[in-house]
Amino acid sequence: MAGSCSPQRFGYAVLKFILFSYACVFWLIGTFILAIGIYAEAERLRFKTLNALFLAPSIILILLGILMFVVSFIGVLGSLRDNLTLLNVFMYTLLACLILELLGGILGLAFRDKTLDLVNKNIRKGIENYYDDLDFKNILDFVQKKFQCCGGEDFKDWEVNVYHKCSGRGPLACGVPYTCCIMTQPNEVVNTLCGHHILNETRQDAMKVIHVRGCSHAFVHWMEDNYKKMAILLLVILLPQVKNALHSARFTHS
Repeated sequence: MAGSCSPQRFGYAVLKFILFSYACVFWLIGTFILAIGIYAEAERLRFKTLNALFLAPSIILILLGILMFVVSFIGVLGSLRDNLTLLNVFMYTLLACLILELLGGILGLAFRDKTLDLVNKNIRKGIENYYDDLDFKNILDFVQKKFQCCGGEDFKDWEVNVYHKCSGRGPLACGVPYTCCIMTQPNEVVNTLCGHHILNETRQDAMKVIHVRGCSHAFVHWMEDNYKKMAILLLVILLPQVKNALHSARFTHS
């Protein structure tokens, strides 16, 4: 009798360990993201930078960290205590997150033009406060270098910044940040004024010096080129947790 039950108990123990390991990993990641978000938000409030919460990366990090922390903690506690209710909550929450992500992707593709307009509108708002919000500045600089792009819709978006608009008088007037510039060598010395007066140039002339493509379009093209890898990564991360939660709930119930 005991021997006939041992394979089932062994299988349950293995699934419980895997579920516990997954939950712990994401619990730690969620805690780390939450800590970074809280620190970034404290810095944002300290320096009175960007007021639009939609544009504040710290808010996104805090919400993501809280969600990961709470859901993963439920999974850890449920697996340790063999609590069917907590395991069910963990399982259905993961399923809901997966469904919401899939729906978000589908809606984003279905309303692609409206989504891009919304993104570009908010990027332009961020560009207005480019030198006042260090978080946004660092992110946009990274994106412009990584995806070889400039601005939201295109490089002309930099006209909304008070320092870069062509009616200004400073050294940055009618130019773009150096992160928009084309780098011919990986380790070449950066000319921080390489985009000087480039906003007065035509698109054909500007593209000899800077990347004229907008970052929203560049990111969409990157997503289209890598959608298979992203879909596989999403399935690798979420589906094992859902499967393990289902098996653990079944074994616990039995």
